[in-house]
Amino acid sequence: MGNEEIFAVMQKLIAEQFALDADAISMTSSFEEDLGADSVDLVELVMAMEEEFNIDEIQEDELAGLKTVGDCVRYLSGKLNK
Repeated sequence: MGNEEIFAVMQKLIAEQFALDADAISMTSSFEEDLGADSVDLVELVMAMEEEFNIDEIQEDELAGLKTVGDCVRYLSGKLNK
């Protein structure tokens, strides 16, 4: 799965989780500053990502580096394309 496909799925997930318009979400969108996510939102998003992409639980130390949508896309790309 390429980064464009991952981004499209992430846009859909984020739009649903945060009640936003998918077009307002870009690779550089920061979860906290741009999308207004709090810690509960982020936990729910991570659970949705794990389910949607069928990946193992994302560890807390890995989560710390996921500040933008692009960070998540690159992280997922690495997990899915091993």
